[in-house]
Amino acid sequence: MRLFCQEEYGLRCLLQAARHRGPDPLTLNQIARAEGLSIDYAGKLMQLLRRAGLVKSLRGPGGGYRLAQPAKKISVWDVLEALGGPMFPGDFCDCHPGQVRNCVHSKDCSLRALWQALDDVLQSFLERVSLADLVRDERPMAHWLQVAASKHIH
Repeated sequence: MRLFCQEEYGLRCLLQAARHRGPDPLTLNQIARAEGLSIDYAGKLMQLLRRAGLVKSLRGPGGGYRLAQPAKKISVWDVLEALGGPMFPGDFCDCHPGQVRNCVHSKDCSLRALWQALDDVLQSFLERVSLADLVRDERPMAHWLQVAASKHIH
């Protein structure tokens, strides 16, 4: 399983845009400063999010970033996919062959089935969590997630 800094920081940058209520777009400086990131790194993340259609960028004086659609329509899964792809990509097992060229479990592998099922559960759950949901403070968010997870499991 992988969740890299890029996904974490990219999601945090996008949340800055989701929380922004002013009439002007959020500048790259504002995003970088709010998240403690370099302007270059925040710019790289925002560029990935723009290419994925999650934010719009406005150039020139008064320019910056806005969500491309309402926060309730952007799922956490959309963001993670834009920044890095699935948690367990199709070639996940290829990265773990041991000391041999190909995995000794290339056929009939119960672990591969486990990782695929876990990826499916993660995707299904994270598709139902939107940026609008994440705008909550930590305690209400933890409660909301607990309720949402119990509904998802049952």
